[in-house]
Order: sequence, then C-alpha cells, then structure tokens
Amino acid sequence: MGMTTSKTPSVDGFVKSGFEPVREAFVENFTLRGELGGASCIYRNGEKVVDLWGGVRDRKSGEPWRADTLVVVHSATKGLAAMVIALLHSRGLLDYDERVSSYWPEFAQAGKERITVRQLLAHQAGLYGFDEPVDRDVVADLDRLAAIMARQRPLFPPGERQAYHAITLGFYESELVRRIDPARRALGRFFADEIAAPLGSEFYIGLPRSIPDARLAPLEPPSLLKRLTELPLSFTFAAMNRRSVLHRSLIANPGTGFYVDKDRLVVRELEVPSGGGVGTARAIAKAYGVFAAGGDELALRRETIDALMAPASPSSNGFFDDCLHGDVRFSLGFMKPSESFPFGHPAAFGAPGAGGAMGYADPEVGIGYGYVTNRMGMNLHGDPRDAALRAALRACCDA
Repeated sequence: MGMTTSKTPSVDGFVKSGFEPVREAFVENFTLRGELGGASCIYRNGEKVVDLWGGVRDRKSGEPWRADTLVVVHSATKGLAAMVIALLHSRGLLDYDERVSSYWPEFAQAGKERITVRQLLAHQAGLYGFDEPVDRDVVADLDRLAAIMARQRPLFPPGERQAYHAITLGFYESELVRRIDPARRALGRFFADEIAAPLGSEFYIGLPRSIPDARLAPLEPPSLLKRLTELPLSFTFAAMNRRSVLHRSLIANPGTGFYVDKDRLVVRELEVPSGGGVGTARAIAKAYGVFAAGGDELALRRETIDALMAPASPSSNGFFDDCLHGDVRFSLGFMKPSESFPFGHPAAFGAPGAGGAMGYADPEVGIGYGYVTNRMGMNLHGDPRDAALRAALRACCDA
C-alpha cells in the first residue's frame, strides 16, 4: 500500500508514503513544542493518509494516549455543529438566507425578527451573551433554554457588527435544528444519528455516561503565568471587565468552563454544540474529509458544498470581531481562512478550539484534517503544534 508504519515509545500510527513530513512534525511537537498527548489524522480524496497519536493521556497516571483516546476540543466543536446545519440545508429543510423566525416563530421577539440564519451563523446577530441566568440545569432543559433565547435582546443591531458567539451560538443552532427536524431532535442527537453513525466516527456532542473515564484525556490548562504573559494585554483586560463583549461571550453566564468538570473532563449527557464536543482526531478528519471530497457519503448536494466554500460575508462594520479583537472571518457556522488565522486554501472551512484543537476541510485539494491535544496552548492565531502539522501537510500536497 506504500505506507510507512511507525511505533516508537511516544508515537504510534501510520502515514502514507509522501506524508512523512507530517509525522516528523508530529514527533517534533513532543521534542520541540511541549506536547503532552495528542493525535492528528488526515484524509485526502476520501482516503486516510495520516493517523498518528502519542504521548501521555493522563499526566497523573502516566497512561499513554491510545488510538481510541477521546478529549474535549472546545470550539472545534463548532465545525461539527455547522455540519448539521449544512445537512439540513442539503436536504432542502433550511435556507441560509431565511429569517430564523420563519422556523422558530418565538424567536421574533426583542428586535430579532429580521435576523437571518446566515447572520446568526456569522456571529453577526448580537446574541453573544445572555441577560437571564444560564447554568447547567438550564442547558439540560431545552424548552427552558429556548424560552430564554427567545426573550433575549440583541446586544447590538443585527448585521451591524461581528462579535464571537463563543457559547451561545450552539444553543441557538440546536433549537433551530429542533424546530426543523421532523423528529424534533436536538443538534447533538441529530449529529449522532445522521453524521457520526453513518461515518462510523466517534465524536460526541453530549458524551454518554457509558464512555469510561479511562478513555478520556484530562485537559491540562495553561499556567497562570502563561495566561498573563502570552495573551495580548487587551484580551486579558477585557476578560476581567464584566461589561466587555469578551467577558460576556467567553467568561460568564455560563462561560466556556461550565461543561468541564472538576477532573478536567467533560460533563456527561450535556449538549454544548459550541464547545463541549468530545472525540478523536480521526473522527474530526473523517467528517471534514467527507465534506472535502464532495459529500457523497452523507448525500450532500453540490449547492451546499459550494455555499460552504464561498467567501464570508462581512457585517456593516467589516470582519473586525468585538470579542476576539481582530479581523476574523466566519461563514455558515465555520471559520474561513484569513490573514490572522490562515489554513488551507481560500475555499477551506473549519473551526479551531481553545487550547489548540483544529479541524477543517480543504476541498481544493480534497483534505480533511483533525488535530487534538490535552495540553492547552494560548495562541489566538493558531497553535504552534497545529500550525506545524498544517505546514507539513501543505508541503506534502504541493510536492
């Protein structure tokens, strides 16, 4: 098959001939870039060409990262959630340019009546925070959460600006799915039934209690010193300002940490489509690989793939993001490549996660890519470990 098999004390897996530089970069993540445990997988034109894992799953026990180790990927979950919306679009059940209230009538309150699905998915709806208290109990009660979202007022005129909806986006997406799906499934259940199961991929938006802790990699957050010295000062100050967009989007009510438990594992049976996904790099790469290769395995229409490949549409104020403090491009639930966060070719689409996880589809070269880690980094423009893997992949594709 022309494959190179690798098994060393720290790295297992294989790379197809021609993709050896990716393995070299993966090994260097441990020797040069401080990796603890992680995995990377790549599909090209529907074929798995890289599948690597290594390091330590749990620093306390010293247990190794195995082929089936699962880990929380934070906002990389958003890309998998956006695939659900894309599947509804492909089936003719959703129009990206239709008003959200056409599918969810109660949404048309408090100045939200004209918000389109496209605006919501591009973080241009002004719905990055909640005025009413939202905690785990509320999130677990979908009807109660839907009522709170329906009453929520936009925090800026929809379409006027862009502000990353760090946690809220997935909840709005999930209620939209519930309103459209004839079976009234929430987004996580829909993903499990209609994407993960057909593809045989192990990724969960709402981790079942049946998955043992021994398969999960506890997250290792960055030290306080790293958080204070490696983030831009403006970002740090905004995080401490309770009135800032960043604080309301990322830090509080409910914040990005509410779906992680005291053992730094994910809270079970809780659907958080914007950040609580748990899975393998292999599952992420497989799903993106299907989208990159034309979507046949999920019966996706070409019209949907073309929409995902199209350039992002800016808000009236352009692509400057009031939460992330820079130009970022979002489209249809995915991130698009930009100068501040380059990946793949211009038509690519994906989603990075806090700490370093990344997944994307690059249809121009048929690439589906996934990278996961348990040692969280702090770079806002692409983790150096992920960036090294992607640079090596690009060199292989260009060779």
